[in-house]
Amino acid sequence: MEQDGGKITVTIVGGGLVGALSACFFAKRGHKVRLYEYREDIRTAEYARGRSINLAMSVRARAALAVVGLEGALVREHGIPMRARMIHSRNGERRAIPYGTSEQCIYSVGRKYLNEVLLTAAEKNPNVELYFQHKMVGGDLSKGEINVEVINSEGSKKQMMVKADLVIGADGAFSSVRKQLMKQPLFNYSQTYIEHGYMELCIPPKKSGDFAMEANYLHIWPRGNFMMIALPNQDCSWTVTLFMPFEQFKSLDTPQKLLDFFNHFYPDAVPLIGEDRLVKDFFESKPSPLVSVKCKPYHVGSSAIIIGDAAHAMVPFYGQGMNAGFEDCHIFDNLMTKHKNNLKKALEEFSDYRNPDAEAICNLAMYNYIEMRDLVNHPSFLLRKKFDMFAHWLMPNFWIPLYSSVTFSHMRYSLCIKNREWQDKVLHRSMYFLSFATILGISAVAYKCQDTILNIYTSMIRSAHQYF
Repeated sequence: MEQDGGKITVTIVGGGLVGALSACFFAKRGHKVRLYEYREDIRTAEYARGRSINLAMSVRARAALAVVGLEGALVREHGIPMRARMIHSRNGERRAIPYGTSEQCIYSVGRKYLNEVLLTAAEKNPNVELYFQHKMVGGDLSKGEINVEVINSEGSKKQMMVKADLVIGADGAFSSVRKQLMKQPLFNYSQTYIEHGYMELCIPPKKSGDFAMEANYLHIWPRGNFMMIALPNQDCSWTVTLFMPFEQFKSLDTPQKLLDFFNHFYPDAVPLIGEDRLVKDFFESKPSPLVSVKCKPYHVGSSAIIIGDAAHAMVPFYGQGMNAGFEDCHIFDNLMTKHKNNLKKALEEFSDYRNPDAEAICNLAMYNYIEMRDLVNHPSFLLRKKFDMFAHWLMPNFWIPLYSSVTFSHMRYSLCIKNREWQDKVLHRSMYFLSFATILGISAVAYKCQDTILNIYTSMIRSAHQYF
């Protein structure tokens, strides 16, 4: 359906971060929005520990939030700036690796808090209706129709059909909307689970109420094949996430094995967490899986589209899952402006434009796990990091490091990778020419000094003859 310049009705499936922000964007344009979420309202529900992974907000998410008037308050009132990685060695030593320049940082933000803010902001708009415990169970996306299962307070279920001009699937990595897209011809889909899972733990505040570690850092304990990270919270606690192979999780099947493991690999973290709390939290939880999803196209005709994790779920190691999802909302909003609410044109261009960038950041996220858990300890990594920082300081518009382009710019993710590949070629060729020039220089010096060298060699021979 084409709606040149007119108002449309929008059905959003998923009330998480991206779905709630998408509702804010469409409501801002004056469109009628109905949002359906299968869970209960997160603002009134008891928050379950172990399913969050704190968020690292960077410029892409902030730009999207700014459009709907939420960026300033979220960053000022809730975000905790993190200016560097703080690397913890096994002997307790710590060293900081800055993310970028002294002015650049990412912000630690609580997932639940941010979701609550977005839902409340959406709900304040009279054009938005929120429905919780409403689960999508089917539909015909080509007609803008979804079937919703409603669970009432007594636990009984009933189904209803909901129709709109546009259906938006923002329902996460295991998207019900995407399942319907998979029935469409020429729809490509792949998912990859890594062999590592994650589990959340907690470092409480000190008795004084202060942070137990330096606050403005993302703390990392890299240990080769596994790692642990910690992000600061507003209450001065730390959300600690342990990443390692599922087999390793299974091997820690007694409190003593767990404590021995932590005392060996994370000795400085044990007193911060506390032995009793570590044992309690670990055995009350189960490691959760991590999945990467790629698919194409993201739309059906002029009536349905998927965004966020539904379109491009990624492992969390580049801190770009939320940022990419929020950027989806921002890009789609710009395309609606460009095409004057012509859904067919906007949806087609979104799929074509966004897919290479989404796949690029999914690949980068996979690579960054290796960097975080292992490469940050390698001298070659640190040397390249220092070179990139120096070159960026010397030529800020010419040499932009990979992490800076992903985290502190709006460069397309696919171009971030191409930019890095170009930088690698420049360095490799520079090293080749430097080596060649060095050999030529040594050869030239040797040629000019050949008489001197020959005299020295002759003298050494004569001395040897005299000695023997």
